[in-house]
Amino acid sequence: MIGADLLHSQQVRNAWELFARAPGVMLTPFGQGNESGKLSFRGFNGEGEVNAVKLLIDGIPSNDNAGGMPMLVAVAPLEIQRIEVVRGTNDPRFGLHNIAGNANIVTRTGGNDGEARLAYGSFDTRQLQLVKGMDDGHWSQNYVFAYQDIGGYRDHARSHNLTLAGKWFYTTGDGRTRIGLSARHAESKAQEPGYLVAADAYRTPAASYPYAQSDGGNRQLTQAGLHLDSEPVDGLSLSAKAYANTIDDQRWLRFAVTASQQERIIHETHVGVLGTLTYRPQPAAPGGGYAIEGGVSAERQHDHSPRYNTAGQVRVATTRDHHFRFDTLGAYVQAVIRPVPSLKIIPGFRVDKIDGHFTDPSRGVAYPVQDYGLIKQPKFSAVYAPSPEASLYANWGRTFQVGAGAAAFQSTLTRLRPSVNNGVEAGIKLAPADWIDGRIALWRQRASDEVKRRLNDPTGDSENVGETLRRGVDVQVNLRPGQRIVTWLAYAWQRAAIVRPDPAAPATINHEIDHVPRHVYSAGLDFQATPALKFSAWGNGQGNYYLTSANSGGKYGGFVLLNASASWKLSPAVRLELQLKNLANRYYEYVWINDQTRHAPGDGRAAYLSAYVTF
Repeated sequence: MIGADLLHSQQVRNAWELFARAPGVMLTPFGQGNESGKLSFRGFNGEGEVNAVKLLIDGIPSNDNAGGMPMLVAVAPLEIQRIEVVRGTNDPRFGLHNIAGNANIVTRTGGNDGEARLAYGSFDTRQLQLVKGMDDGHWSQNYVFAYQDIGGYRDHARSHNLTLAGKWFYTTGDGRTRIGLSARHAESKAQEPGYLVAADAYRTPAASYPYAQSDGGNRQLTQAGLHLDSEPVDGLSLSAKAYANTIDDQRWLRFAVTASQQERIIHETHVGVLGTLTYRPQPAAPGGGYAIEGGVSAERQHDHSPRYNTAGQVRVATTRDHHFRFDTLGAYVQAVIRPVPSLKIIPGFRVDKIDGHFTDPSRGVAYPVQDYGLIKQPKFSAVYAPSPEASLYANWGRTFQVGAGAAAFQSTLTRLRPSVNNGVEAGIKLAPADWIDGRIALWRQRASDEVKRRLNDPTGDSENVGETLRRGVDVQVNLRPGQRIVTWLAYAWQRAAIVRPDPAAPATINHEIDHVPRHVYSAGLDFQATPALKFSAWGNGQGNYYLTSANSGGKYGGFVLLNASASWKLSPAVRLELQLKNLANRYYEYVWINDQTRHAPGDGRAAYLSAYVTF
């Protein structure tokens, strides 16, 4: 979990950047307008070929059809109460996109307080966030307003974003039932600076080529949810949600002077429900006991994804006109068994079913969904805590991957099965003293018949990767050497390899999967110099990666970025903060390859001044 105290002071453009504080999470900074970046973990890259992280906002599924996370634009950092990250394959609550784990952004509910943050800084950055809560014990209301206007480090990189959100909840007099409505909407308009060839990226990293001057995009995002939490009788609790997401994205991009500009449109409407019922016997058995939880979920998507060749944002030709319905239905059961106080055993089982239909009027074709059958996913976890200072844990679980977009449908007579991911993890958590705690874990995840999207292919098809093996080590340490000092360190070693390649690419055996660095790390220190003055320093980094599964050419993308801040509390209600990003002015970049390497340099050194007001 990442708490509000670590999140609200972060100077970011998009909520995905906040995950830099989460152990083992890798960030991929595209730096292309609304496609600014992405998070991933457990040896999966952020390219969008395999989107392996299930995103939730207040428990509502929030990925797009392909597993991307555009809905993060609709979350203001100041409204976040905490971020919960579950890495691994043992969580049965979610099916689709839960390949490597899930991330849930929990926003404020209730409270009688307000907070505003006004920031100004480098690259003509102007940001305003305002949150307000009102709660009389029965009715609670929460409101969010956020606006930002950023000129950008690179040329032709200005962006605007407006976010509005609200929550309205009612709690009954006996406190057993709470019902509510949540809603959020965001609108973004951004220019894209495009990609540079290597020589230009290193010589003039802030440049943008003339052919990219009409690149950019518009994005509108809306989410609405109905929530019910109830405890009708002692020991029995019910949680249910109904939701609707709409994603409208229009993007123009041109990858090279020799290529034509593309217009890519995504229009998606997702409607779904989730329900969970939990039984805990009352009173609990002395020294042990059990609990049983079961849940169901259903989602229907109506998606439209046309693409065009354009010149200066004027359409020249249609390259595709994809329309599809994509439905998922899932159910799970999980038990928590405590035979003795020191041992917890958690068996679980999930099953999912996929349905849908696809058409492309531009080509006069229609296909049914692939017959994936019932996708069965057993799970098992155990935790043994011989003392309060130490606990051992292990888990095993199965997750799955199916095709995204057109790749989920039967365009050929070949029947595809889901790619099954079997993951195992073992670790130890230690807290030998009140000033130190940490954990170390070893994990591995093996996938059968992994496929990846062809991102620049207008057919929307996928290609077979083969059988893959991901493995790694996670280490986390938190130190509190004094009442005024807190330090933390997180390190992840990972390797993602192809162990049984696609027969069409036999040379890739034992090769590393592209854009997956071996090392991901972060560290930081907070020093409370006086009750009013606080200094912080932190950094994060990663190793280099190959650009293709051929593992030819050089490695790119490694970086170490250092940041620092000073916070001064002028009064109980007013605080000022100066934040320095990329303190050493290090060059870093995101790189991919087509006919040659294409580079997107990251931001140089930047300074931001923020004012916080509570009311």
